[in-house]
Amino acid sequence: MFKHFFDYIKNYEKLFEKNFPSAMKVYRTYVDGVMDFYNDMKAYLKISRIANSSPVGLKALNRKELELYMQMPRDMMKVAPALFGAALPLVGYVVMPLIFAFPQQCLCSHFWTLQQRAEFQQIALQKRLKNNKLVLRILQSKLKDVKKHQHHDQLQRILGMLGSGFHPSVEALLEVKDIFAQPPYDLLSLTRKQIGLLCQLHGVPTLLFKRFHLSEHAFLVHHMDLAIVREGHVHNMHPDGIRRSCYIRGLNPVNLSTDEMISWLRNWIKISTSIEEQHISMFLYLPVLLGYNHPNNWHLIYDSS
Repeated sequence: MFKHFFDYIKNYEKLFEKNFPSAMKVYRTYVDGVMDFYNDMKAYLKISRIANSSPVGLKALNRKELELYMQMPRDMMKVAPALFGAALPLVGYVVMPLIFAFPQQCLCSHFWTLQQRAEFQQIALQKRLKNNKLVLRILQSKLKDVKKHQHHDQLQRILGMLGSGFHPSVEALLEVKDIFAQPPYDLLSLTRKQIGLLCQLHGVPTLLFKRFHLSEHAFLVHHMDLAIVREGHVHNMHPDGIRRSCYIRGLNPVNLSTDEMISWLRNWIKISTSIEEQHISMFLYLPVLLGYNHPNNWHLIYDSS
């Protein structure tokens, strides 16, 4: 498939050079994207073998490898129709212009310009954050079902703070973690609609087995958090890695200082590394519990609408 795709790339390069010289700069981005995608695909296969064969599993991977391990299957599924269409004889000449015309829908970040990456990241995060209010309402609606729980009053105060424009402390959130390990807040008790909202909140692109893919996503992000701690914590990360970590966890990093991003990620990681598998639903609600009232998120949701 890649061989046929490269052949079409070469043919289009000659055509563009002759008839569309102004388009060559954009086109070169796609050519480079093919190679980047191919290299990342090979790296993903290697990482998968390590994760599946190592006695320590995902702990054998660093943060960047875990991010690739999570993202690459999604990217491969997204670009597969475009690559398949471009590999077909004659059909490729029709498919290629469509791919170039709709890069956000047909391609992944490997093929985007820097400007497109920034723009498409913001669009994707905005779609995710628009689920915040519905997710918070779900949390509030279930309070009546846990009146007898010892942490009911604490959770009620936390949700009241979120509804009033404030955020609870990390310590306050950790005090109520056990309430997320049992009905109606645990993962197995969530309805199909609630699972769908959480998939949208986390940007998990799946039509089938949503509960499984959602828990897998949480598991991978949790291991990224552990890897960040192993590698010297957030302050030792490159700024690009810090921004990407914010996007993955549901915080808009645009115009935030490095210190502000580090502070938010430290709170996330403190909770992530303090909860256990039975608290997985709390992990899934963290984008709301930690980011619902963040000014940068509100700006992206409402000022960009």
